Amino acid sequence: MIVRIMGEGQWKLDDSDVAGLNKLDDELLAEMESGDEDGFRRTLGALLDAVRHLGEPLADEALQPSELILPAPDATLEEVRAMLSDDGLIPG
Repeated sequence: MIVRIMGEGQWKLDDSDVAGLNKLDDELLAEMESGDEDGFRRTLGALLDAVRHLGEPLADEALQPSELILPAPDATLEEVRAMLSDDGLIPG
C-alpha cells in the first residue's frame, strides 16, 4: 500500500501494517467526535509516526498513485474532519 502524508511524501507499507494503523484511526475519529484537541494532536502524531516507522520512504521522483492520503502533521481538527469518510481516514 502506498501512503502519502500531505506535504511530506510517500511511504510503501505492507498490507499487514494496516490493522495497527486502523486502531489509531479509530482513536483519532473518537477524539474528533468528542472535540478532544489534545488527544487528536497526540493520536495524529502517532499515526503519522507509525507510517514513517513502518513504511519504506519512496524517492520524491518516484511518484506513485497513493492508496491512502493522510493529513499533514500541523492539520487542524477541522481540516482533518473534512477529509474523513464514514470509516475515518483509513478505510476498513
